[in-house]
Amino acid sequence: MKSPVIKKRTVKIDGHKTSVSVEDAFWNDLKEIAYLQRMTLSMVVTEIDKVRQQANLSSAVRLFVLEQIHRHGNPWQYSRARNSRVRKFSKISDDQLPG
Repeated sequence: MKSPVIKKRTVKIDGHKTSVSVEDAFWNDLKEIAYLQRMTLSMVVTEIDKVRQQANLSSAVRLFVLEQIHRHGNPWQYSRARNSRVRKFSKISDDQLPG
């Protein structure tokens, strides 16, 4: 069975390139968290790296995403839904909108 993991992704931490291997679901949520916090991925991963207690950065990223979901619920799911509605409605002309 093929693993749903794990793509190596390159990010910069304090100007140095490093790779993180995480599943797509964690990576997508990490990007969403960065967007909602108005930070770059590199900025978020740098913060994770500074406070991590795990030897493995990839594990620290997964735990960070999980902690964010536990702490804040899943606010980015609402962001995705809102963005989807915005894109949907941006394609409709004014005369097609309901009364």
